[in-house]
Amino acid sequence: MRVFHEARIKINPVLGSRSIHPKRDALCRHRRLRVPSAAATRFSTGTDEHGLKIQQAAAAAGLAPTELCDRVSAQFQQLFREAGISSTDFIRTTEVRHRIAVQHFWGLLKARGLLYKGLYEGWYCASEECFLPEAKVTRQPSSSGNSCPVSLESGHPVVWTKEENYIFRLSQFREPLQQWLRGDPQAITPEPFHHAVLQWLEEELPDLSVSRRSSHLHWGIPVPGDDSQTIYVWLDALVNYLTVIGYPNAEFKSWWPTTSHIIGKDILKFHAIYWPALLLGAGMSPPHRIYVHSHWTVCGQKMSKSLGNVVDPRTCLDRYTVDGFRYFLLRQGVPNWDCDYYDEKVVKLLDSELADALGGLLNRCTANRINPSGTYPVFCTTCFPSEPGLVGPSVRAQAEDYALVNAVATLPKQVADHYDNFQIYKALEAVSSCVRQTNGFVQRHAPWKLNWESPVDAPWLGTVLHVALECLRVFGTLLQPVTPSLADKLLSRLGVSATERGLGELCFLPRFYGHPCPFEGRRLGPETGLLFPRLDQSRAWLVKAHRT
Repeated sequence: MRVFHEARIKINPVLGSRSIHPKRDALCRHRRLRVPSAAATRFSTGTDEHGLKIQQAAAAAGLAPTELCDRVSAQFQQLFREAGISSTDFIRTTEVRHRIAVQHFWGLLKARGLLYKGLYEGWYCASEECFLPEAKVTRQPSSSGNSCPVSLESGHPVVWTKEENYIFRLSQFREPLQQWLRGDPQAITPEPFHHAVLQWLEEELPDLSVSRRSSHLHWGIPVPGDDSQTIYVWLDALVNYLTVIGYPNAEFKSWWPTTSHIIGKDILKFHAIYWPALLLGAGMSPPHRIYVHSHWTVCGQKMSKSLGNVVDPRTCLDRYTVDGFRYFLLRQGVPNWDCDYYDEKVVKLLDSELADALGGLLNRCTANRINPSGTYPVFCTTCFPSEPGLVGPSVRAQAEDYALVNAVATLPKQVADHYDNFQIYKALEAVSSCVRQTNGFVQRHAPWKLNWESPVDAPWLGTVLHVALECLRVFGTLLQPVTPSLADKLLSRLGVSATERGLGELCFLPRFYGHPCPFEGRRLGPETGLLFPRLDQSRAWLVKAHRT
């Protein structure tokens, strides 16, 4: 069994493009295609709803914190539905089940002697809900001309805070964390982030404040037995990964630690140092994998509300369709470094790969002019023998055709390996490469120039279409995690039933290997129109209509 947890979304009154991370959804969908049992895979997401930032935002809006959280959480849930996010659990940290889990976890840490009360002071950033070391603080002029301390990385204001809190003995876990990471090079992926965490652990690891004064921060979970303190928002938030699998009830043990966290690079320290240390302190193992992704910039600049360059995800979903926007983000999103977004880039990619290459291939092979019977034609083994290099009057296959068959036959394993390595962009790159090869195959043999009435042409014409349709079936099956609606449209047009779409049933071109093909002779599905409309033509039409 496997659980995919996405990084928590900190409640904020404004929805931003970082609200949607389809990597998590695609990883989970791919896993379900490999292991069809619904009970074997879970995918959680949700909202973190406690902390000083929410408390302040609610006060500024004239709302109670719970009202603000209800409103914004509902917006996120609606957005996820619109974006096709197939989570099995949307957890809000204000839920009763989560409060029970957090307070039980706190009790374990206290019983093990890992919490003590002491004076804690340092620079505190309310926007990031964390303390910052002196080296991470700089000064910049304010609107009044005075010099103000801010976070070196984010530019958010910080204030010097000194108060009595509960403190976690984080310093005791420096060596255990190093042993964990050195013993499992894949614990944090991609490797540069694994290396970064090990570098952090070479430095001193001070104990960590895990509560705030209730008089200062009342919007949170109270410390058990001490109402004068509120549990620190990040400890509260991180425990959600346990809450969704039934913690503290015994059922959670069947899921933990075979879990994967998918997080943004900006919260790496919380998930790769603080959280594993807290788990070790509670007598548990760290998560199985921590997958880290980088961010999106816009035309080379970091997204910022002050710059006005924040991308509205709903606008993108409307403009490019859900599948189109998901495909772009996953095709161009490289985990190791930040990727750049601009509209022209999206249009060019989607038109080229979805509308022209994939959609054009499907249209060619199912068009009435080339495939008048509307069926999956018969594969002729004498035209396309399984051994390359054979010669004969009926042999029509060329060396490039065998290269195509080999490429598509190995594609599912290649794609699976890329998913396992958190490299969805490489999986889509591999699919796109095979789509181009298949188009080359069709262009090379030009079935529109062959005649079904000719006893010489007909066997080869049917074989060309059979191979191309088999390639399309593989592409459609492999694209399901990324573009579920488009893949469904493609597979339905090919007449592939719902029970024939799993990765376990993905046997490519069985007739080539001497096995029967269940699709041979089967009627294609009904006409479904364009697989994906060209975006540049749509935009040109809109401009023309507006001018008219």
